[in-house]
Amino acid sequence: MNMGKNRLEAFSDGVIAIIITIMVLEMKVPHGDGLGALAPLAPVFVSYVLSFVYVGIYWNNHHHMLHTCSRVTGGHPLGKRASAFLVVAVSIRHRLDG
Repeated sequence: MNMGKNRLEAFSDGVIAIIITIMVLEMKVPHGDGLGALAPLAPVFVSYVLSFVYVGIYWNNHHHMLHTCSRVTGGHPLGKRASAFLVVAVSIRHRLDG
């Protein structure tokens, strides 16, 4: 099964946008109106920034890889589904442990 590069690129952009959206949903609103109310949220914010950088690097490398391809076969989308499943499974595991 052959698929156009543009279609896969648009799909991966959508998946990465959803991942970033899910990550930001983990951030909570501070309870209070001073700067001291932000201190307990600092670890969550730092982990979000680091995760955002990691996802950005992944996205950039993915686009670079797609620009070097001439065609896309069925194996690549299957790998994308597997990696997306792993992200969801780790997220669910994290929520159950936390």
